Amino acid sequence: MTKKTKILNESLFPSAKEDAAHVSYNDGIAQTQSPSYRLAYDDVDFMMRDELRPVRLQLELLKPELAQSELGIKSTVVIFGSARIHGDDEAQQDLINAENAWNERPDELSLANDLAIARRISMKSHYYDEARKLGAIITSEAKKRKYPWIVVTGGGPGIMEAANRGAADVGGKSMGLNIVLPHEQRPNPYITPELCFQFHYFAIRKMHFLMRAIALVAFPGGFGTMDELFEALTLIQTKKVKRIPVILFGQLYWEKIINFDALVEEGAITACDRELIQYAETAEQAWQMILKGNGIINGNHSINKKVTV
Repeated sequence: MTKKTKILNESLFPSAKEDAAHVSYNDGIAQTQSPSYRLAYDDVDFMMRDELRPVRLQLELLKPELAQSELGIKSTVVIFGSARIHGDDEAQQDLINAENAWNERPDELSLANDLAIARRISMKSHYYDEARKLGAIITSEAKKRKYPWIVVTGGGPGIMEAANRGAADVGGKSMGLNIVLPHEQRPNPYITPELCFQFHYFAIRKMHFLMRAIALVAFPGGFGTMDELFEALTLIQTKKVKRIPVILFGQLYWEKIINFDALVEEGAITACDRELIQYAETAEQAWQMILKGNGIINGNHSINKKVTV
């Protein structure tokens, strides 16, 4: 088939977008104003029906997949962590606000509790700095060594913002996978705009976290971080995905929150399962673990691991 013939064949039929532009729903007659007349893919009320959930799931899987494929993104480093851990300046201001509130009403137990939490979160502000540094290291080293690795986060504030910010610091791209929540969640301003996606379904979002992942780094976090972490560990444990480095940042935090050794002692997981987890305290340590876990020694690829879901 010649190029000219191919172009002619491709232009035989109008595109769905062109057809939608040609249809008029406001020409004053009852038939065209009826919802039944509206093109199915151009009918928001129809697309939102419960029966269309399988279609929406497929669309939500396909839209980010096509975008990443078109941009040539094949490998990602996923960074999870709390939205509530901020940089030192913001953490200090939150602490000052909590102290002032408690000083005004020292007998109010809830304010005393708020102050204690603000102190603990302030002590974790260094994780923001390390996440930012890690985002910068991954992005700059990947460009330098020609590894096509992109930093991916949940797209929100806190640790997620820090990792995206680190990539932006060195002039690189990074991705954010936002989720619609009952309370407003805006994407942080450091995500590359064409790589900023929004999801309705947690399941599809978590699938996208892992589809191209060559490593996962979990900073201190709550339910969301642990949900994403344990889904990844379960998929690796059950060999639904190939093994990738899973790095927990801040050993003292994680050992306080989750007793992995007790799970081994109780027979709930094996010692081999326990070895799926590594700990890091600095961005440099985490970077070396990522390299080693992908068989990269002294800048050479010795193993090419591709995660499939």
